[in-house]
Order: sequence, then structure tokens, then C-alpha cells
Amino acid sequence: MSMENTALVGIIMGSKSDLPVMQDAINILKKFAVPFEVSIVSAHRTPERMFDYAKSAAARGLKVIVAGAGGAAHLPGMVASITHLPVIGVPVKSSNSIDGWDSVLSILQMPNGIPVATVALNAAKNAGILAAQILATSSEPIAERVLAYKEELRQAVETNAQEVETTIF
Repeated sequence: MSMENTALVGIIMGSKSDLPVMQDAINILKKFAVPFEVSIVSAHRTPERMFDYAKSAAARGLKVIVAGAGGAAHLPGMVASITHLPVIGVPVKSSNSIDGWDSVLSILQMPNGIPVATVALNAAKNAGILAAQILATSSEPIAERVLAYKEELRQAVETNAQEVETTIF
């Protein structure tokens, strides 16, 4: 596993088929200029790889892990059981999924003592934003970029509201 030493966020997924969903986390972290690494770490097919990744994450400089998985989505919870870092789970609606509910519930229903922050189905963008917000508590530059993003969101709503309000039927 070749990982960058400067990464603050680890983005992992159970298989390459999760990449189209997880790309949203990658894109938002790029927007915030947050250093990250990306890898495939399957809880079921490569448990030793998962264990090694989670066990070494903090020592490698990671501060947050975003873990996406579909089906019986055990990756976020298993990683959270190994590391003290915050883990954000992204339930992925995969081809073998039961409408995504299996993934949502696998990540959401963690036992007490092993928390995993869980975002909505396929909401990797929100996972990336949440990772940046966690980092923003100790990084003024990241905080400024997150605040600028939130201002962009506010301005977009104001623009849309003005457009709708001036075109009343």
C-alpha cells in the first residue's frame, strides 16, 4: 500500500465499483485543498489489508477516514473498531444491494462504543465536507475554505430565490 505521508484524509472503498460514488468525496476535498489518499480496502476479501490500513492510519498522519461500502457494508465499522480516528461511513447502493438499505443499516446501526458517522446513501460529497469540517477545527486555512464554500451555497440559494420571486406566475 503506497500512501502519501502528507494525507490528512483517507478515502477507502470496498471495491473499484464504489469509485463513481466516492469520487464526490475526492472532488470536494480537492476543492478544499485538503490532502487525501485513496485506496481499495475490502473488509471481506482483504481483511489483513483492512487491518493494516486502519492500524497504521494515525501513524501515517491521517486525521479522518471516509469509508464507502455497499451491500453488507462492514468496512466503515470494522475500520472504526481498529483505529481511534473518526470514521465517516458512506453507504453505497451497489449492484448486489437491497435498494441500498443493507448498506445504510450496516453502517448506521453500529453497537455502542464503536461510532461511525454515517451520511446518506451515495452521499460521499457530504462525507468529504464533514471530513473537512472536522479538520477545520484545528486548521484556519481549511476553516476559511469551508466557510467560503458555505457562502457559495448561501449565495446560490439567494440567487435562486430572487429568480423565483421575480417570475411569479
